[in-house]
Amino acid sequence: MSSSRRTTAAVAVAGAAAFALVITGCAGSGNGGGGTGGDEKVTLTVTTFGTMGFEELYEQYESENPGITIEANNVDTGGNARTDTFTKIAAGSGLSDVVALEEGWLGAVMEVSDTFVDLRDYGIDDRKADWLDWKYQQGTDAEGRVIGYGTDVGPAGLCYNAPAFEAAGLPTDRDEVAELFGGDDATWDRYFELGREYKEATGNAWYDHNGFVWNSMVNQLEEGYYTADGELNVEGNAELQERFGWIADASADGLSAAQAAWDWNGGKSFTDQTFATFVCPGWMLGVVAGGLESGGGGPETGWDFADVFPGGAVNWGGAFLAVPTTSEHPEEAAALASWLTEAEQQIVAFEAAGTFPSTLEAQEQLAANPSANPVFNDAPVGTILAGRSEGVVAQFKGPDDSVIQENVFGPALQKLERGEADEAEAWQEAVTLLGELVEQ
Repeated sequence: MSSSRRTTAAVAVAGAAAFALVITGCAGSGNGGGGTGGDEKVTLTVTTFGTMGFEELYEQYESENPGITIEANNVDTGGNARTDTFTKIAAGSGLSDVVALEEGWLGAVMEVSDTFVDLRDYGIDDRKADWLDWKYQQGTDAEGRVIGYGTDVGPAGLCYNAPAFEAAGLPTDRDEVAELFGGDDATWDRYFELGREYKEATGNAWYDHNGFVWNSMVNQLEEGYYTADGELNVEGNAELQERFGWIADASADGLSAAQAAWDWNGGKSFTDQTFATFVCPGWMLGVVAGGLESGGGGPETGWDFADVFPGGAVNWGGAFLAVPTTSEHPEEAAALASWLTEAEQQIVAFEAAGTFPSTLEAQEQLAANPSANPVFNDAPVGTILAGRSEGVVAQFKGPDDSVIQENVFGPALQKLERGEADEAEAWQEAVTLLGELVEQ
């Protein structure tokens, strides 16, 4: 899932704490297999973030595993979860028995991977074939220890507001919308071209804010903020600078609504056509649904989901469930984490929160059995995302990837959409922040 940092200071503290720590330096299936046996009672704490769709699954697991009680804590965003996780790693205590780790900060986690148990000791290698190859590999550290059960991955389609499109004279049928953007040949040039047409017709913004569009662009590159061998890859990166120019031009033309990430005016911007399109990896469908609810809206607001994405296939986000070495019940915790990531449970989580499964069986089931999502005009979102996931391979994420996204480029992108800097000034600000915040 996506990460979001509220303040630079919080990230800097968490990153410094994790660095200081470096310097000083499951066998469940079927009903879960996590029952304690006898009269022993075990309480397992779980910390997740955002919308992961586990709530009903916790109740099911408790009912099927007598003696297990789950105490769940959910952090509002991936960025705040990152800060919480690294603060507790640095303190050497406080982590839950099961901790959700986000793909965007997995590189930093791998620098302190011995904080988490090797799940091969609890049978994860027996399930290796369950997952996409690259997903299983993502959860494996440099020594071959596997520290995470894969939950979701982030193939993306395009969310759009049909009444807003209609007001601009654009088609509203999702198949026609996909063709409008170019279908399999959809490009960012076409996306922004349509945005300018929409802006001229309605006077309204085309998308919510620069950060999410930029993140999508970066994730489509073979190498993003880091090269595949772990070297920083920002300064002198022609592909990044080209895309930054696209964002700068779009900002100058008023295509961004300059929304606050993760807020959207309390969700009201989803209900009043403040913007017309929204980049949607699977897990973001749950975010949109939650935003609509917060803003007092629902299916009647007219959001839909098209089988298209500018620039082609992309993976944005995804998470893992890990068990810290400080857990007093590692076997039971691993059994719970394993069960939560089995195909049947991944489908339940997807239906609850839009988190697209990383297991092959669950993906195949969703592709073969489309179910309508009422929030998105009954779009067959599972089938669409299954198709959008074809050929997707997650980009390597370095230790400060999420810091670069939010705290290096975030302020620069915001200045662009507020008209406080031109392209050259904003890029230079990002380079300056990179030098201040990221170990070179």
